[in-house]
Amino acid sequence: MKAQFLLVPATALVAVAAPVYAKVYLSIEQAQQLMFPGATLIQQPLTLTAGQVHAIEKASHTDVLSRQLRLWKVSTGGWFIIDQVVGKHAFIPIALGLDGTGAVKSIEILEYREAFGSEVRNPKWLAQFDGKRNGATLTLTRDIQNISGATLSSKHITDGVRRLLATYALAIAPH
Repeated sequence: MKAQFLLVPATALVAVAAPVYAKVYLSIEQAQQLMFPGATLIQQPLTLTAGQVHAIEKASHTDVLSRQLRLWKVSTGGWFIIDQVVGKHAFIPIALGLDGTGAVKSIEILEYREAFGSEVRNPKWLAQFDGKRNGATLTLTRDIQNISGATLSSKHITDGVRRLLATYALAIAPH
């Protein structure tokens, strides 16, 4: 009697063993209604020019990841922006609500794909950004508290908010 062995490709074993951590918290529409209840939002996509990208990067000390901005004008005043920042291993989609003067109204984490650090969704942590405007230093551990175990996500979200505030001041508000 011959012994038979079941050969399973190594990639199949890895795929089975790798846990999935992605968690969707809010859709874009849900975030819009949460931030601007009852308002009408009109999408106004914006493509940043090379000059705007350079100015935003200089002002925010953060790289612009995409020249395409997903932007909505809010009927009751303000702006709603969808963007993403790099976590430790994956992108973190965020929604940023700005009031009519360009100050942060609120921020929401739409999805989180990392194994650790989902504490960045904590409303108290996110509330640190409320009222911030372009020009605020927004430095992790100095202006914004760090979250142990989510240091990279905390830093990149902070950098992303600073970048979006500069984007508002340099590319959205002038129009």
